[in-house]
Amino acid sequence: MNDYFGIDLGTSNCAIARATDAGLLEILPITQVINASAIGEHPLLPSSLYISAAGEFPEGGPKLPWQEAESHWFLGTFARDRGALQPDRLIASGKSWLCHPHADRRGPILPWGSTTVGKKLSPLEVSRELLAHLLANIRAASPAAKLEHAVITVPASFDEVARALTLEAATQAGLGVVTLLEEPQAAFYAWIENQGAEWRRQVKSGDLLLVCDVGGGTADFSLIAVTGKDGNLALERIAVGEHLLLGGDNMDLALAHAVSEKLIAAGTTLDEWQFLALVHAVRAAKEALLSNPSLHEAPISIPSRGSRLIASTISAVLTRGEVQQIAVDGFFPIVGNDEMPILRRAGGLRESGLPYAADAAISKHLARFLARAKANAASSPQLIEAIGGSARLDRSPLLLPDAVLFNGGVFNAALLRQRVLEQLSQWAGTPIRELEGSRPDHAVALGAAAYARLRATGEGLRIKSGTARSYYIGMESSAMAVPGRRPATKALCVAPQGMEEGSRLEISGQEFFLYTGEASEFRFFQSEVRAGDQAGQMLPDAAELEESARLQIEIPPPAGHQPGEEIPVRLEARVTELGNLELHFLHPASGESRKLEFNVRLQ
Repeated sequence: MNDYFGIDLGTSNCAIARATDAGLLEILPITQVINASAIGEHPLLPSSLYISAAGEFPEGGPKLPWQEAESHWFLGTFARDRGALQPDRLIASGKSWLCHPHADRRGPILPWGSTTVGKKLSPLEVSRELLAHLLANIRAASPAAKLEHAVITVPASFDEVARALTLEAATQAGLGVVTLLEEPQAAFYAWIENQGAEWRRQVKSGDLLLVCDVGGGTADFSLIAVTGKDGNLALERIAVGEHLLLGGDNMDLALAHAVSEKLIAAGTTLDEWQFLALVHAVRAAKEALLSNPSLHEAPISIPSRGSRLIASTISAVLTRGEVQQIAVDGFFPIVGNDEMPILRRAGGLRESGLPYAADAAISKHLARFLARAKANAASSPQLIEAIGGSARLDRSPLLLPDAVLFNGGVFNAALLRQRVLEQLSQWAGTPIRELEGSRPDHAVALGAAAYARLRATGEGLRIKSGTARSYYIGMESSAMAVPGRRPATKALCVAPQGMEEGSRLEISGQEFFLYTGEASEFRFFQSEVRAGDQAGQMLPDAAELEESARLQIEIPPPAGHQPGEEIPVRLEARVTELGNLELHFLHPASGESRKLEFNVRLQ
């Protein structure tokens, strides 16, 4: 009997699931350091890495069963809790740094801004360490398991560079060849698995389904169209959202500020250490209030830092009204279908760091996603057919779903699920239903394992997806020189949205010239709203696209050519079976080719 593994490499928490040929689908407990003197198991591994100081622990700290030598960093529960007391030694949200386009994702930059850590880690190394820890747990649970079927999930909003770096981290961790799966799709596979044959009773051909995934640190949206005929249903992912650093952690911080202000008014001011403890306490109080409608307030205790032998505590309360005002009305306000989020803060200068969402209203970000999804669908005859025809586009400024699948820890709260349904129903003018039976905390890992089994056996319904965006390469215009004016950079579509895994597209009928032997700049662009663009289509101005990468690289000339020569080439795009996008420069005369991957390497 074969084992198939799914890994949820989450922004806030990681999880592992296992599927078997016999139909088993389960979450595996993860061994981790719980405190300075204890090892334990938990179904989730906090995605936190704590770098300890020399001599911080008497004997180097607790060792995990598979560790042969002491390590100066810890992962998981202890890392998260210890890091709350020493935040300049904590690396959190490492995955968000992995997809930060303006960060050196291979450079030792984390913990960001820390001056106390001697040896920092790169975002790539943080992902590698998390995956290595998870791999050790898999091997402990299934020593004889083959790992060629492992699936790792990534946000649907991850660009090709972040996806390629995730694959590289998996290789470095010892996982070997793995497959990537978008998190909202994984949640949907888990829902299908959980429902069995009943899932077909909740959806029908012509339905449009929204996967609304809000976790601790990120919000991720996807739209899936249900198509088919003669009773045979098919699924196609037709839109993905932008990468939003906005989630439950923001709510906890906002609620902590509200409680802190009450304490200040009563004459008590918290120091930084106490405020971090307050954030943790508020999270538990918020979850208690959201899960129990009869509870009107929840007590909060914050350790005092007095000099007495037995320290006292500071007491406060979080009320249901505060949760309603801040977590519900503040993050999920009822807004019009034309109310879009503020995309950048008004200040002309911003401190470097992660690009957190400037607007906390998740409702507005959802409106923007659905508006962009409509523009994307309208650009493609194939997508118009997938959503059931152009009539759906005429109903609203937004591409509205018929049903919603909720995922992420935020939506353990029925109150927040109901608020999203209320908002969507108001926009639609008709009730939008919830797909029942989701498991917000573990669905992504379970769905990844189910998908790993599906890929290996070929048994089950697969979501048609392909590349989430259209991809372009910048092209220097062939134009006469004009003093003081540079010609606009054109953009050549090399991989249209929806390009399937294992496929290749040659830009036929066109020849280009490649500068070799000396450093050259390559610019790459992407779009989530131009599904109708075809491979080989040239856009006159790349400024209308989002720039995704700018590379300085030297391409060696083929045999018989000198450095500095421009050689004629053809272009071919390939999406590997792993979901990695490659661009090949083919030199017809010599038969040689050069491969440019979106993980910023040339081979």
